[in-house]
Amino acid sequence: MADNVNIKINGIELSVPADYTVLEAARENGIDIPTLCYLKDISKTGSCRMCIVEIKGARALQAACVYPVSEGLEVMTNTKKVRDQRRVTLELLLSTHEKKCLSCIRNKSCELQSLSEELGVDSIEFEGDMNSFEIDDVSPSIVRDNNKCILCRRCVNMCKDVQTVAVIDTMQRGFNTRVGTAFEKALSDTACVNCGQCIVSCPTGALREKDNTQEIWDAIADDDKYVVVQTAPAVRAGLGEEFGFPIGTPVTGKMAAALRRLGFDKTFDTDTGADLTIMEEANELLERIQNGGKLPMITSCSPGWIKFCEHNFPDFLDNLSSCKSPHEMFGAVIKSYYAKKNNIDPKKIFVVSVMPCVAKKFEAGRPEMESDGLRDVDAVISTRELARMIKQAGIMFDRLPDEEFDVPFERASGAGVIFGATGGVMEAALRTAADTLGGKSVEEIEYNDVRGVEGIKEATVNMGGIDVKVAVAHGLGNARKLLNNIREGKADYHFIEIMACSGGCVNGGGQPIVPSRLKMDIDVRTERAKALYSEDRDSKIRKSHENPDMTLLYEDFFEKPGSHLAHELLHTTYKERGRF
Repeated sequence: MADNVNIKINGIELSVPADYTVLEAARENGIDIPTLCYLKDISKTGSCRMCIVEIKGARALQAACVYPVSEGLEVMTNTKKVRDQRRVTLELLLSTHEKKCLSCIRNKSCELQSLSEELGVDSIEFEGDMNSFEIDDVSPSIVRDNNKCILCRRCVNMCKDVQTVAVIDTMQRGFNTRVGTAFEKALSDTACVNCGQCIVSCPTGALREKDNTQEIWDAIADDDKYVVVQTAPAVRAGLGEEFGFPIGTPVTGKMAAALRRLGFDKTFDTDTGADLTIMEEANELLERIQNGGKLPMITSCSPGWIKFCEHNFPDFLDNLSSCKSPHEMFGAVIKSYYAKKNNIDPKKIFVVSVMPCVAKKFEAGRPEMESDGLRDVDAVISTRELARMIKQAGIMFDRLPDEEFDVPFERASGAGVIFGATGGVMEAALRTAADTLGGKSVEEIEYNDVRGVEGIKEATVNMGGIDVKVAVAHGLGNARKLLNNIREGKADYHFIEIMACSGGCVNGGGQPIVPSRLKMDIDVRTERAKALYSEDRDSKIRKSHENPDMTLLYEDFFEKPGSHLAHELLHTTYKERGRF
């Protein structure tokens, strides 16, 4: 722990840690300093100049986000000079910004818009030439609109430094500076993994998800379609934020009620698909351990991670579990088992997945994700898109009663719920694998060593007399470190869980966007994960293999985990992709 130093901010004497910046010291003591380029733990460049302050003895105004505190430092955050300069800076940013706020996807959630209101900028003195950029909307997941970019570089720092994907960067100089890709390629023609972390890092509408809501509305209105919706576990932990609920409030019942009122024919929980994934994945892990299969086995639930592996670590493709992700598995089940049981033509079934992840949009279009010529999932929308649909329909979300999902898939285990948090897939798999290897029900089922937001977590779990070494990584930069350690012989595991997004799906690229200021005070990943763990603790069924729906599904249809039919419908393959 760093020693403290004594400073003054606006004449108030404070004692703060010596490794703080002025911004951190002020924020911790109830003084708000505006920022744009700053994003905690991701971007700290001082380039936007919105956080400037006066430092006693300094000749010029300084950026608070990068200026370190020191003994005796005196800071003024609200002088006329500071306010005037911030206003000029903001007006200059707005002078080259496409001002179509009312029709922008980030209207009312744009940090540039919020600052304009706070600083009283209702007119712009500086009007001049503006760049005009072509919108890149080729990707199935992400749309780039540089006309709304303010060059804060938060997306660049996220992509390059945190995710280590590095497909976007700043280009050119001066007035022509822009964020782009190598050789001006469309994002879909690069090694982009569609994780969407650039979207949730962007303070404006320069980056957004590809909107598929009209496709869903059209399907619901088509009398010839039987439209089934499924929702991922992390959605319930984030959706409420779009309607004023505190971060981390589980809204499962209200979400089910809202989906029903939108007009879907059936509303199911992807947690059922998560339980099915565990049945197949745990079986696959045990077969590899017992029969000398390729180890370590690595989870395959995160499509951003899968594409990252295909581009950057093709030598690990055989280590990937062959299991489809939960929503793809569930889509295949709905169009086979469910269709047969209910005498519905599977060609008429239209499966919609509500996901916290925009990479799922890309995944749903992969040629491997179909059975008998039918797509497993027909359309994917994000948590944000679902919120927009609910608002468009005039549904008063906060007044909805709590309702259950539809039968026959209304039951899911707590293990399925925690899939949305980093370490959740690992923990769910261990609960089932421990019972199977030990030949009895294990009572201690909370594997705390794989929980939390540490970048890489390791544990050794004794199951039936076998020490199983496991690891969990979240965020692709951490995944890269972990896999490089394995390549170099520095680490050895039986089972690895990797999620593309830091914190797992609860912090996915399709989740509600949280302002950078709020992220200074709250770890969104932790708060949303609490919602899932609380639902797990309250579940009557906490192991995937104890879910009666799984027992029925295998007895009635698949026969057993890893059967020929299970491999046909629930498993897939991967392919090497070029680095660029």
